Amino acid sequence: MSKAKFRSGFVAIVGRPNVGKSTLMNHVIGQKIAIMSDKPQTTRNKIHGVYTTPEMQIVFLDTPGIHKRQSKLGDFMNQTALNTLGEVEAVLFLVDASEGMGGGDRFIAEQLNKVSTPVILVMNKIDKIEPEALLPLIEEYRKLYDFAEIVPISAKMGNNVNRLLEQIDKYLPEGPQYYPEDQVTDHPEQFVIAELVREKILHMTREEIPHSIAVMIEDMRVESNGIVHISAVIYVERDSQKGIIIGKQGAMLKEVGKQARQDIQKLLGSKIFLELWVKVKKDWRNQERVLRDLGFHRDA
Repeated sequence: MSKAKFRSGFVAIVGRPNVGKSTLMNHVIGQKIAIMSDKPQTTRNKIHGVYTTPEMQIVFLDTPGIHKRQSKLGDFMNQTALNTLGEVEAVLFLVDASEGMGGGDRFIAEQLNKVSTPVILVMNKIDKIEPEALLPLIEEYRKLYDFAEIVPISAKMGNNVNRLLEQIDKYLPEGPQYYPEDQVTDHPEQFVIAELVREKILHMTREEIPHSIAVMIEDMRVESNGIVHISAVIYVERDSQKGIIIGKQGAMLKEVGKQARQDIQKLLGSKIFLELWVKVKKDWRNQERVLRDLGFHRDA
């Protein structure tokens, strides 16, 4: 009996903002590589997560939420998500079952009609609805698009996620193992660290702040005592935002650093010294040069 061939491929996760894309990928991968927040448009870049078993390897692309653009950064985020659709073996169209179908879902379905890639409808947050409400909702989505598969899940609770992986496996071709089995992302550590700092700010600030911040790691080195020294700059658009993030007598910035340090130490497996600075770059989301400097490349 011949040994089964190894299968591999790329799978995009698309959906409206805040439907649980990052939560799903983090659950599958088994650790945090994409930040999570209850605020829309948290994910700005394509995040590559790698899931490997002895039989297969899935490289997940967690794209920014497709949304009505309000800035050049928003335009970049939409284009990044849409460009992904033609590059993969399958697309996971994630929807929030607890909210029902919205105009954003219809817009995304229109974009999906432009590609021939198999699309799996993933109905997330089923733990928040009554079981009898699920079937009518499935029928409503069936009328929207000819999905290859429909899989209800709860990414947060882990319900039915294994079945989703089984369905994805059906669409993977025979192929190489792109990444070592213990590698869970292709992003450099500095990128993930910057995202972890940004996540803490998102959790601790209100509507004025979230989309006005970016984080850049300016220096990262291992000291002679084995402690990793990290210096990061938090960019905001206005002086008033700088004051909010620093907080009274530096209390907010200190708490951001404290919470981020815990996650970064888990990521690196070593003690760290985290130094945070806050700088103002006025209207950075609409400046092409600044966006490039911060890593928002249109061909990313």
